[in-house]
Amino acid sequence: MSAVSAKHVIDNDSYGKVLESGAVRFERWLPGPIERVWEYLTVPEKRATWLAGGEMELHVGGRVTLEFHNATLAPKGEAVPDWLKPFTGPLTNPGRITQLNKPHMLGFTWGDAGDGSPASEVVFELKPQGSSVMLALTHRRLTSNQEGFMISCGWHTHLGVLLAKLNGDAPPPYWQKFEQVKAVYHKNFPD
Repeated sequence: MSAVSAKHVIDNDSYGKVLESGAVRFERWLPGPIERVWEYLTVPEKRATWLAGGEMELHVGGRVTLEFHNATLAPKGEAVPDWLKPFTGPLTNPGRITQLNKPHMLGFTWGDAGDGSPASEVVFELKPQGSSVMLALTHRRLTSNQEGFMISCGWHTHLGVLLAKLNGDAPPPYWQKFEQVKAVYHKNFPD
């Protein structure tokens, strides 16, 4: 648990909060500086160490191509639960930049095939506080409870990997974390 002040304490493994139907928000305190955290969001090689590689055109309207290789995020030999085998990768998730204010805000569509079908939106907000950075991640416009469930489990797990990377620690068991958090997120997004 990290504390910035006696009034503001955040558990870096807390569950995402459902804001409204189809929206979930996560908050994490990360070691700074803010420019370093920004690079882990925007530089493909650094982003690949905790989420997904792929190019990102850093201007509003720019293309985002997230290339997931989730199996590479798991410790060697960690078993993949059957329900997660379709997500080992490679998987590609296209999008477009919707908001950009370097190094404080990055927003992009998620699953935007460019064919007019609905896409959700991810927004990262970064606020420096001393040597730490508050990261708030909000994912909106989730179209089903199944999507909300999977997105919530995924962000929870990936943010744990990001925190470990920024702290210089070995990443936690990847697939085990999905198993650990699925019951809570299933309550938030029931079938």
